[in-house]
Amino acid sequence: MRRLFAVSAAVLAGFGILTTSGSANPESASSVVAQHAVGGWVGTWAAAPASAVPNTPDGYPGYSIRNVVHTSAGGGRARVHLSNAFGTTPLTFGHVTVAVQGTGADAVPGSLRSLTFGGAANVVVPAGAEALSDPVNLRVPADANLLVTTYVPAKSGPVTYHPAAAQTSYFTRTGDFAASESGAPYTEQTSVWHYVSGVDVQGNADASIVTLGDSITDGVGSVAGANHRWPDYLADRLHGRFGVLNAGISANRLLLDVPGSGAGQNALSRFDRDVLSVGGVRTIIVLEGINDIQQTPHQTDPAAITSAYRQLVAQAHARGIRVLGGTLTPFKGWRVYDETLEATRQAVNTFIRTGGVFDAVVDFDAVVRDPADPLRMLPAYDSGDHLHPGDAGYERMAAAVRLDRL
Repeated sequence: MRRLFAVSAAVLAGFGILTTSGSANPESASSVVAQHAVGGWVGTWAAAPASAVPNTPDGYPGYSIRNVVHTSAGGGRARVHLSNAFGTTPLTFGHVTVAVQGTGADAVPGSLRSLTFGGAANVVVPAGAEALSDPVNLRVPADANLLVTTYVPAKSGPVTYHPAAAQTSYFTRTGDFAASESGAPYTEQTSVWHYVSGVDVQGNADASIVTLGDSITDGVGSVAGANHRWPDYLADRLHGRFGVLNAGISANRLLLDVPGSGAGQNALSRFDRDVLSVGGVRTIIVLEGINDIQQTPHQTDPAAITSAYRQLVAQAHARGIRVLGGTLTPFKGWRVYDETLEATRQAVNTFIRTGGVFDAVVDFDAVVRDPADPLRMLPAYDSGDHLHPGDAGYERMAAAVRLDRL
């Protein structure tokens, strides 16, 4: 077997995690009424569409792609979100299925369901749009893997994907095998997610928590296939009471797009699609801004970053959603680090801690920094590049989240 798609090389990002609480201003905290899942539907998994796969003008006609996704909450019914966000022409899905994963590309016998869209077996998704499947009865376990398989019968234009999946999925170029319980037809592997952007369940969870961020939320630096991103560890702590949805995109920025990098649209422009519109969202955790500081062009005016935070909070509060602000984690030793960029990070963190804009503060910086050199990440938590935590760092971040603030 060989890999078809490589993860984007532009994995520049930084993030922190939830820890200490902070007081928000009275108008933000006291006026927000957390919304709960409408109709009992809660997001159990999500991946923000980041870009179009480079050099795919015809798409993947004749391919069946079996995406492996990890649930946070369980339920008795499921529905699937498919994305053509970065497509340039209408996209036809000829067959889509969902199943519980057995081993590799194999489905657990009896768990595979063919999905419909308004009662039809296929659906045409316009350029820039998304499709939501009809519900199917399926016992979806919490903390388990699902297989979401798409078959595209014809040329469809550029393929929307999420590059930094940290997960092996499977595909075949030889036709419609979406309904195959056996993984035998899936002879090739990919390390990215294609087309699928979310899975909702109906049943056990109260609401969803959405984590908005960059590569640190996306899990860069964690062990692939282990589900050791910090949102995964947070989901483990919640034991299925809430869905936890990951809206991190590697190299993403608050204020600027990074064309051609797979870094997605800036956080403000994608906020409605990737965060506010997902199923049953109750609370958002924001950990974003280090890329605005450390990527070129460098943003060294803290006010530009803090203004973006104010907008995110205002838009969320207008929907009755709480917002927790995460401080930016240390990056001394990263390749572009200097005193000017560090001063910007410190100013942004001071605002997050004391500005009173967020409903609570999670001091990711405080829990992963090295007490002997607070501008650096503690070596035990560092993946080795001095920007991204490793598994131990991600677990520490999740353990610091105040669950009573969610």
